[in-house]
Amino acid sequence: MQNGSLMRSPRLGGDVWEYRWREPGAEGRRKHRRMIVGSVTEFRDATSALGAITALRQEINAHDRRHHTRPITVGMLVDHYRERELEPDDIWKTYSTKVTYLGYLRKWIVPRWETYILPRVRAGEVELWLRHLPLARSSCAKIRNLMSVLFNHAIRHDLYDRNPIRLVRQSAKRRGAPEVLSIAEIQLLLNALGLRERTLVLLDVGTGLRMSELFALKWKDVDFSSQQISVVRSIVMQVTGPCKTEASQKPIPLDPYLAEALKTWRLHTPYAGAEDWIFASPAAGGRRPYWGQSIMRNNIRPAARKLKITKRIGWHLFRHTYSTLLNATGTDIKVVQELLRHASVRVTMDTYTQAVSPRKREAQSVVIGLLRSVECQSS
Repeated sequence: MQNGSLMRSPRLGGDVWEYRWREPGAEGRRKHRRMIVGSVTEFRDATSALGAITALRQEINAHDRRHHTRPITVGMLVDHYRERELEPDDIWKTYSTKVTYLGYLRKWIVPRWETYILPRVRAGEVELWLRHLPLARSSCAKIRNLMSVLFNHAIRHDLYDRNPIRLVRQSAKRRGAPEVLSIAEIQLLLNALGLRERTLVLLDVGTGLRMSELFALKWKDVDFSSQQISVVRSIVMQVTGPCKTEASQKPIPLDPYLAEALKTWRLHTPYAGAEDWIFASPAAGGRRPYWGQSIMRNNIRPAARKLKITKRIGWHLFRHTYSTLLNATGTDIKVVQELLRHASVRVTMDTYTQAVSPRKREAQSVVIGLLRSVECQSS
């Protein structure tokens, strides 16, 4: 049974604790491995540093019989999962997914289950707990799924042999339909906003882009000649990464009315180069886009309140509104799915619908036409 070794190593930014161990390599030879546990500021002595990698040390000796007499707690499993799956350089998950997972772990899972040894976690108890959380069903379903991910991680690394969360029932169906804006409310809001906010809202409610995708757009992503937008990246908390799913990266149509709005904005922004963010922040010298939530909180929501729009205004509300308007116009459900870039189980069909089809463009233009008809009536 090996314990590995902990060393204090010098670094330019200050000393760090470095843990070293050996494990079998691809050809059966022992391979030396090492990882940075943290700085000496985070862990002032070797004991505290070793405590932070308890789960890792358990896994190193997973096949040692003596190891199996020492039960693993949920807290230890969470630590192991964080080290292996949520590290900054892990490419398997987007930054937004990591932030979401860490939030659910910190706020809900760890406080309730940290001290439970894995065999004590029962499906019935987890199910009862989820039903009493003050959260939406979709959030409870995400917590349930993350707990299942944790146990699958334990199985994958030989820390445990079963997943009790597979038996936990938790619906993700909403208790009620999500709020959406009416055509009249959208037009009132657009007329009350400044150029920057109006362009943002019009583009969002006319394309259904997620906030992370909307603010990650660069001018080179907009093809005015072919009238389409390429969604190739997302940005969360100013960290740029890939889109949510492969389906999210499909191009979307750009209605001529939206194209004119973007061209007008391009004339007013000092950052109009191909590599510039479309909604670049002057405060950051154009190096980063605006903070979406800041604009929503300081500009768009106050304008909505003045108009006595009582619905909870947010970027995702505009996406829901776009979806509802598409359905209201009788758009085929497959076209709606592709315009919103939801993942599809019909892989073959998705393969044949990578480009912007005439039906997609027509469906989007119907929605834009509704917005423009109200604008003409009000002028």
